[in-house]
Amino acid sequence: MDLRSGRAFWPLTNGLMHTYPPLTEDTRADVLVIGAGITGALLADALSAAGLETVVIDRRDAAFGSTSASTALLQYEIDTNLVDLIPMIGQRDAERAYQLCRESIDLIAGLTATLPDDCGFKERGSLYYASNKKDARMLTRECAAREAAGLNVQLLDHRDLKARFGISAPNALFSPDGAEVDPYRLAQHLLWRAQERGARVYDRTVVTRLDEGRAGFTAHTDRKARVRARYVIVATGYEAETFLGRRLAQLKNSYALATEPVGPEPWPEACLIWETARPYLYARTTADGRVVMGGEDDNFNSPLKREKSLPAKQRRLEKKLEQLLPGLELEVAFAWAGTFGETKDGLAYIGPKEKGSKLLFALGYGGNGITYSAQAARMLTAYVQGKPDADMAIFGLNR
Repeated sequence: MDLRSGRAFWPLTNGLMHTYPPLTEDTRADVLVIGAGITGALLADALSAAGLETVVIDRRDAAFGSTSASTALLQYEIDTNLVDLIPMIGQRDAERAYQLCRESIDLIAGLTATLPDDCGFKERGSLYYASNKKDARMLTRECAAREAAGLNVQLLDHRDLKARFGISAPNALFSPDGAEVDPYRLAQHLLWRAQERGARVYDRTVVTRLDEGRAGFTAHTDRKARVRARYVIVATGYEAETFLGRRLAQLKNSYALATEPVGPEPWPEACLIWETARPYLYARTTADGRVVMGGEDDNFNSPLKREKSLPAKQRRLEKKLEQLLPGLELEVAFAWAGTFGETKDGLAYIGPKEKGSKLLFALGYGGNGITYSAQAARMLTAYVQGKPDADMAIFGLNR
C-alpha cells in the first residue's frame, strides 16, 4: 500500500542517492532487518558496527516509504505530555522515556558527524505553545514535571513569548534541546555505510512468510529467494501487523508542505514549533532556508481519500501558519501526506514479540519516530548480542 501522497520534499531534493538490487538468490545472516527506512537504516548501521552479519530487505525502494514523508523534527518531547504519561506508566518510566528521547538527539548528532555530510542536522530549540488558556495551565504543570525529571525547559508567559518569538499565545515551554535533519539523506548514508561494512541491502523484495525453526528463521520472498537468519527485526511501521498478527496503533494521516526558500531564519531562532492542541500544528526550517510544516491529522481511510484531501489540507496549513507568524511571505513548493501509527501512550514498541523470542520489533510510532528508532537500534543490537537493556521494558509489545 502507498504510505504517502503528493510530492514529498526529501527524495526530490536529494535525487537518487543510492540504488540497491532485489534479492534473487538464497542468503544467510545473523540478523535480517525487514524495512529499509530510517529505522531499518539505523539498525543496519548499529548491527554492522557490532560485527553482526546483516541483511536488510524492503518491499519498496529504500527510504521511499514513511521516511520520505517524515518532517523530521527531532524532539525529546513525546506526543503524550509528561504529566499525562506519569499516571499511565508510572513516574520512573515516564521520566526515563523522556530522558531516552533526549539522549537520542545526541546519538543522532554523533552519527551525522561521522557521515559524508551532516544530513541537514542542526540543533534547534523547541517551542511548545499553549493553544488555549486551559492548556496554558497544563503547561505550567508540565514545566514543573520536566524540571523534576532533569530536563532543560523554560516557561514563557505571553509577554515573553511575543517579545522573543513574535507569537501570540497564552504561554509556552521552550527547550534548547531539539534538532532537525533530512531523514531520507540520513537513511541513505547509513545504509551505504552498513554495506561498506559487509551488510547486504535489497529493495523491491517482499517478505511473504516467516518460518521459525531451531536455528532461527527462514524468510520467504515474492522473488522465490530465501533468507535464513538467527534473528529477525521488523522495522516496517504499521505494516508490522503482517508479522505480529495484531495491530498496535491507530492509523492516522498527517499532511505537510515545504515552501520555496525564504531565508536562514524565517522566525526568531528558527526553532521547532508545535502546539498543545490535538492534532497539532508543527513547523521547522531546512538547511536551504525553507519552511516545512505539517498537521491537520485525520484518521486513515484509504490512500485515495488521503490524496483527495491533500489540496484542502494544504490550504488550511498555509492559513494557520500565516495566523501564527503574520508577515511571512510563503510560496509552497511541495505538499504531501503520509500515514503513520499512533499509540495510546505515545510510546514506541521496541523488543521481542514475546519473552525470549528472536522475532524483534522496532516500531517508532508517533511524532518521535526517529528518536525512538535511534534507541531501538541501540537496544536491539544489545539484545542480539545477549546484553538486554532494562530500558527496553518501557517499550515492550505486551505493556
